[in-house]
Amino acid sequence: MPELSRFQGMIIKLIFLDNEKHHKPHVHVYYGEYEASVGIDGELLSGSIPVKKLKLLQAWMILHEEELYNAWNNAVQGIPFDNIKPLE
Repeated sequence: MPELSRFQGMIIKLIFLDNEKHHKPHVHVYYGEYEASVGIDGELLSGSIPVKKLKLLQAWMILHEEELYNAWNNAVQGIPFDNIKPLE
């Protein structure tokens, strides 16, 4: 599972060819013992993550929406994608 970005203790990843389970563009987020799938639109699809971290992730996703959709479109076709700049 290739890493897309990493910041504030969160690791954000995409899975190649991963468009069947949630049927919408999403990322996989890992934070300590927490794991979640979050739609690029910010919807929590599965798993759990602390609310403050989810809100931080959602803000990052708004700032990088175009890059996220480009990375998602590549990933579902099995094409490598570029990392996205983390929050500073």
